Amino acid sequence: MHIAWIGKKSPFCGNVTYSREITNALLDRGYQVSFFHFAPEEADEPETFNSHGTQDVTLPCLYKSQIYTIPTFTANKVLERSLRELKPDIVHASLTLSPLDFLLPEICQELKIPLVATFHPPFDGKRRNLQSGTQLFTYQLYAPFLANYDRVIIFSQLQKNVLVKLGVPAEKLAVIPNGVDVQKYSPGASNFKQELGVDRLFVYQGRIATEKNVESLLKAWKLSNMGSGTKLVIVGNGALVPALKPFYGEEEGVIWLGFVAGDDRRREILRAADVFILPSYLEGLSLSLLEAMACGVACIATDAGADGEVLEKGAGVVINTRRVTSQLQTLLPLFRDQPELCATLGQKARARVIERYTLTGNIAALEKLYTQMWASSQLQLARS
Repeated sequence: MHIAWIGKKSPFCGNVTYSREITNALLDRGYQVSFFHFAPEEADEPETFNSHGTQDVTLPCLYKSQIYTIPTFTANKVLERSLRELKPDIVHASLTLSPLDFLLPEICQELKIPLVATFHPPFDGKRRNLQSGTQLFTYQLYAPFLANYDRVIIFSQLQKNVLVKLGVPAEKLAVIPNGVDVQKYSPGASNFKQELGVDRLFVYQGRIATEKNVESLLKAWKLSNMGSGTKLVIVGNGALVPALKPFYGEEEGVIWLGFVAGDDRRREILRAADVFILPSYLEGLSLSLLEAMACGVACIATDAGADGEVLEKGAGVVINTRRVTSQLQTLLPLFRDQPELCATLGQKARARVIERYTLTGNIAALEKLYTQMWASSQLQLARS
């Protein structure tokens, strides 16, 4: 089966990781994959990951960021022409929050190609803050167009409930959680603590953006007086780094690593970590959280998006998106002083990932969906 995949290769974000992991897994299973991604017309953009034989198609854009993309006026024509030439069996769009997302159903209906989308935007079903209200607008904006897709993949039942309330037919929604390669992300040896010269290591990995609420974590860390033998490592980049880094540095036991490109290095950091913390206001289903859990790290996360579902019933500690600083101020010293607790929670975290969130399970569900969609499209063509 030939899959035309529309997604991101840069800049690094959850969409990039999702596209890389899924398309590589499909290729390993013998699928043909054509990868459509955005790049400025004048740019000779380097590959952000090894495509292992994918056929790349560049869609011209004026601007792209970790959050959204602005295509050129000709991008839809490039896409349509390429789909006519390639004749894929299915188009799968890992939605990049661009105007092209709204045109895809019309293009694929014209070409009679089944169309599936993965809808990534984070959410807070309880609408507890301004950011969650803003994100709800994204869901409200997209819902009428998602109803025109043949299928829409989301990551949790909570996310499905939000979209159904906004008018997307339930039968068009497929809950397929993110999955992680539990062979690649697993407990193992690491020298990272020795590099830092520390006894206890806490890690945050992700964008440094408002909805990630990293400042609340940093405030709690500073107030907790964690001691010289314990460090907090911040892995990632974002717009808020210049505003936060001057006030939370090595004197407070905070180490800013910035963006870490290599998978091997990120695994080395996670394997050394005692605790992984995700203090977000908004989430979908965090791949960084799943990777930490797969590495056997004790995890603390807010109940934003589906992350609370992932850690429920003892697989980690779930905190409320309100009063994150005060909750972490209580938890941080406890986790510092209780290595046995961390070890136990780390074991439970990995067991939860193996039970529910493996990449193998994700791909099996996706293959089943593809098969159903292709069979349905062939039946419709035969009837017409």
